[in-house]
Amino acid sequence: MTRRLEDLRNIGIVAHIDAGKTTVTERMLYYAGAIHKMGEVDSGTTTTDSDQEEQDRGITIYSACVTFPWRDQTINLIDTPGHVDFTAEVERSLRVLDGAVVVFSAREGVEAQSETVWRQADKYHIPRIAFINKMDREGANFFEVFGEIGTRLGGNPVAIQLPLGVGPPHHPDAFRGIVDLVEMKLRTFDEDSKGKVVETFDLPDEIKEQAEQWRRKMLDELFNYSDELAQLLLEESPVPADLIRKVIRQATLGYHITPVLCGSARDYKGVQLLLDAVTYYLPSPADVPPVQGKDPQNLEKKIPRKANADEPFCGLVFKVLVDEHSELYFVRVYSGVLKQQSRVYNPRIDKKENCTQLRHIQADRREPWPVETVEAGDIVGIIGLKHSVTGDTLCDPKEPVVLESITFPETVVSMAIEPDSTAERKKLADKLEMLKRQDPTFSAVTNEETGQTIISGMGELHLEIIKNRLLRDFKLKVKVHKPRVSYRESVGSTVEVTGERHRNVAGQQHMARVKVRIEPFNNKDKPIVAFNSLPATIPPVVAVAIIETLAEQTQGRAFPLLNAKITALDAETTDTEPDEITFRMAAADAFRQALEQSQAVLLEPIMDLEVNVPDDFVGEITGDLMQRRAQIRSTNMRGKNTVVSADVPLANMFGYSGAMRSLSQGRASCSMEPSTYAPAPPDIRAQFLGI
Repeated sequence: MTRRLEDLRNIGIVAHIDAGKTTVTERMLYYAGAIHKMGEVDSGTTTTDSDQEEQDRGITIYSACVTFPWRDQTINLIDTPGHVDFTAEVERSLRVLDGAVVVFSAREGVEAQSETVWRQADKYHIPRIAFINKMDREGANFFEVFGEIGTRLGGNPVAIQLPLGVGPPHHPDAFRGIVDLVEMKLRTFDEDSKGKVVETFDLPDEIKEQAEQWRRKMLDELFNYSDELAQLLLEESPVPADLIRKVIRQATLGYHITPVLCGSARDYKGVQLLLDAVTYYLPSPADVPPVQGKDPQNLEKKIPRKANADEPFCGLVFKVLVDEHSELYFVRVYSGVLKQQSRVYNPRIDKKENCTQLRHIQADRREPWPVETVEAGDIVGIIGLKHSVTGDTLCDPKEPVVLESITFPETVVSMAIEPDSTAERKKLADKLEMLKRQDPTFSAVTNEETGQTIISGMGELHLEIIKNRLLRDFKLKVKVHKPRVSYRESVGSTVEVTGERHRNVAGQQHMARVKVRIEPFNNKDKPIVAFNSLPATIPPVVAVAIIETLAEQTQGRAFPLLNAKITALDAETTDTEPDEITFRMAAADAFRQALEQSQAVLLEPIMDLEVNVPDDFVGEITGDLMQRRAQIRSTNMRGKNTVVSADVPLANMFGYSGAMRSLSQGRASCSMEPSTYAPAPPDIRAQFLGI
């Protein structure tokens, strides 16, 4: 099925947990006619939350893609998780999308995970519109959230709607409708049709003056992006609604503004207008610059690919859905045409793959009839690939190209998992491998000597979901031990040492010396280990052997080494022909000595914590955090609550959600995300390093 490029919208719904993303998505599907009955998050009946864990917990865990028509356009929409443990689902979704709807709660405002997804959208240059949801809640405040989008996120919000009233139905000034500032009309939503019927009225006197003020603000901002609109404003002539929409679109696609809308998805208000805004203001694939790839044979050479069916095919695998019977690969097609039963090339593994079937994706349901072809700009599910993984490029074998892959954060929490019997061990290994293919932020390593398997993930909830899948879905008999923190190691001072090795081979003595310097090294972007190669006077084979050995030594430790620079200063031998193995042994000896003498530092993961708590319980919450070695950065008022921001060691935060609820009588909420690594206190350092 061919879709006109200009009529496609590839968008994501992103937000902090509990802002209402999945409810917004469910309403969109209903109003578009893609479903005939709306599900509810609380009852576990929504289309996109199809996994048992999602239904039980009432949260989104896995990003889900759905396709539906709206007006005369087609929308490929991805509903993403809001919990920080599953932020990788947001990362890979934004990597392949053209636009985003950022949902905010009108009561809670801009929260910690809101900032995370906003930064991710900035990273991939994603134009976005903001939807301030839950206007029907007690304590909702459109204008406060609007201001936070500018102050906390650094965005340039432009209100194109205002709420009429605020709060629940019993409230004297309840949320009743939406003021459209583009057309200066009031939109209300018929309750009997569950919001399907949208009615339009002239503005009531009670809101007319405020609406005119905010419309002037909107037009003053748009003045900067259109000479035609600016001329009309200078002449004090009426500005047509179509021109306003055109300028809003231009400014949004240029990352100059973020249009702000409002509504209440739960009460069926505002979602149809949000869908209209998606088609008006978010980009089609034709509006997006050509994707930049590289030549697999020469990575310095750039190869742009336009979103055009006449270009050679290329696409990016951004998700793998694995079950007992098959694997479905989610692929964004950036250029060209992909046909069913065709062969594509994966340059990372230098192999060709079969595209046995193509399917348009509808959450966990797959269309009964395969699609024959898909063209540039579309998102498709492929069955038949065997070796590709998330982040791989698929392309025309005759015109190879490598697209930028997807990077994921490092795991921060681990737990041990062991099979009950030898018979279960092979099953466990197979299922863990399956889960690793599906989730790039999950890892599993087995110690062959002890038989113990260490699984690692992004947080307690992440590992709990993995454990439940193994026990419930795969019916494995395994024992699980409590989570543990993934520590790192660094160096405390600069040292230079010489490693030396003598080796007897067939009666002949070989000697090698390697001089190494190891020093602290802080990289602003991310923690790394940097290597400096040997002087040019050293034979290349020896230089390569030494650098490879040093790299292996850093990775083979109990705790990975971070924030260090290792420089191989010199190497010498008495042999006529340098012996590579002896040099490797000398380099390993030099590394061991250097690390011993450099006063190793144990680094622990630090979390960025935000607790939203009523004033009555701030003392209990901060006192508890201090006992957990937290460094409180700030306490700010947000509505009637206080927001406590702190840096706190992950090791002290296991089980925190339960403790926080207990201290606040269930009225506080929190969010955490990995922040940095910092030196662990002496007692923990002594426990793990023995020094």
